[in-house]
Amino acid sequence: MFERILVPTDGSPHATTAIEDAIELAADQDATLHALSVADSGPLGDVRLPGEAANPSEALAERAQGFVDDAVERAEAAGVEATGTVRNGPPSSEILEYGREIDADVIVMGSRGRGGLHRMAVGSVADHVIRFGEFRVLVVDAGEDAADA
Repeated sequence: MFERILVPTDGSPHATTAIEDAIELAADQDATLHALSVADSGPLGDVRLPGEAANPSEALAERAQGFVDDAVERAEAAGVEATGTVRNGPPSSEILEYGREIDADVIVMGSRGRGGLHRMAVGSVADHVIRFGEFRVLVVDAGEDAADA
């Protein structure tokens, strides 16, 4: 039923839970897992990186690559074929564009990401993907423990 599963990640607890569920689904379906992290370098993208590198875009890209590498390593450890990509831009748009490029069968994503000021300013990424995409979307909640994370 599913051959290509897209799992966006921002390193949040909800994204980590989504990765675990996506790996389980990929293993069950003998599907390829496509991990994606978006280095959002827009006007509010670097607000979440106080005290990091002098070049916020570079720091964001490095952080995003780490999230992708972790997802791919987890998938491969579970015997799932996986690939990872880092993109730059608005997360919701990049998720939809990449999903179209790989012809994703389903997007598995966290119900919330890092949130904070960014979420207040631009709205929920998961909500945008559901409303404006043509994909099946499995939205994963990390549970009560992650509510304050």
